Amino acid sequence: MLKKSNHKIGFRKANTEDIGFLVFLRKLTMDEHLKDADIFMTDEQHQSRVLECFEDSFLILLDGHVIGVLKLGVISSNLHIRQFQILPEYQGKRIGKSVLDIVKKKAIERQCDVTLYVLLKNPAKGLYLRNGFEVISSDKLQHFMRCSIINHNVKNKSEG
Repeated sequence: MLKKSNHKIGFRKANTEDIGFLVFLRKLTMDEHLKDADIFMTDEQHQSRVLECFEDSFLILLDGHVIGVLKLGVISSNLHIRQFQILPEYQGKRIGKSVLDIVKKKAIERQCDVTLYVLLKNPAKGLYLRNGFEVISSDKLQHFMRCSIINHNVKNKSEG
């Protein structure tokens, strides 16, 4: 576990007993942004998205309490954040940054970049921009973002 601000951030592989919480979390954190994009999902559709690549799902723990989810896969040799949601009462407390730092450390170990998609109007885009991600392309629905770990890591070593 990583210690940040006297709180321990950890992860636990999600299991089938967590599906109800994951659907609740997805609806709580995504419904507003999906509606802004004119996407209206049923409970079954939310559950279907939770179950998609379910084996890549990890619960985010703060001091042992479940506060979110990170679904991290590999696409085109990059670490790809498929889903990243934190309960609203824990947002804005630098937990997202801490989780992204952990993901970036994994990417450095693997010598790959980190990628993700974020809805156009989702304020999480700001979190990603503040943490080294760039918008690579966009469509009418979302931005494709990348954090170039390999180039960033080489640049930092040459500056030091």
